[in-house]
Amino acid sequence: MSASRRKGHEEEPENHERWAVSYADMMTVLLATFIVLYAMSAIDQEKFEELRQSLALGFGHEAASIIPGSTGTMLGLESFEIAPDFTSVATDGAEGGGRPAITEVAEDNADYLAAVREYDQLSDVQRRLQERLAERGLADNVTFQIDDRGLVVGLVGSNVFFAADTAELTKVARRVVDTLAGPLRHESRELSIEGHANTLPSSNFASNWELSSERATRVLRRFVESGGIPGDQISATGFGDARPLIDGKAEDAIEGNRRVDIVVRSSASDEVRALLPEIDAALEAGTVTPQELRDRIAAAEAQKEAADL
Repeated sequence: MSASRRKGHEEEPENHERWAVSYADMMTVLLATFIVLYAMSAIDQEKFEELRQSLALGFGHEAASIIPGSTGTMLGLESFEIAPDFTSVATDGAEGGGRPAITEVAEDNADYLAAVREYDQLSDVQRRLQERLAERGLADNVTFQIDDRGLVVGLVGSNVFFAADTAELTKVARRVVDTLAGPLRHESRELSIEGHANTLPSSNFASNWELSSERATRVLRRFVESGGIPGDQISATGFGDARPLIDGKAEDAIEGNRRVDIVVRSSASDEVRALLPEIDAALEAGTVTPQELRDRIAAAEAQKEAADL
């Protein structure tokens, strides 16, 4: 009787591993969920997307965006940016020990890129002028240079354009000006006509200032009256003998400084225009090629288009 009473009052030992049952149930549910997700994603992409959206909303999260063909989500759309890497544009001569191509198209190099583009446009104007002069057998009478002002077309003396101490245009000078007027008539850039004289004192004018100014004015009038250049697009300036092309008083300096420069002015900023002589010098020295400049322009344009997407 007493043994039976003692057996009836024994307490069952406390179970400290009851949590394992709940944990096993949760793992089973998760495993089943992942199996279902895998099966649905492999069979029906549309249903998988619907389930993914509903699960995300069920857990209190906004559904993430996925680019078709990608392997993950794209978060932070408001600050996401797609841009190609143009750290290397070309590798001309890389294996043959040749000159390396231009590299590093960067935002902090925007002025240089603008200068390259401006130089390319001015070079195109030069090419069209040279082609027109060559058609008429006048190419050898004109010089071209690109500096911080723009494209400088030089009409150098030696009795080809101006006789000594006169501002009268020769027959060759009139033909050259008329030939140049054709392509320049379609240019929106301003033209600046700059007259110059050599150091010899003038007998027909009060000073070389008047002589150089008259030469520039004669060229301007020919452009406007015969060439059809708008009057509000062109101006004339005389520099006397203050800006010689050739220093000294030798015969080549006397002839070379009797000249008029036709400047197709660059409309770029001062910072950009200051880089034009650097590009011209690099091309002259052969440290860069026109094709490399065009490659750089193409890379910059592609980068801008990608940034605008």
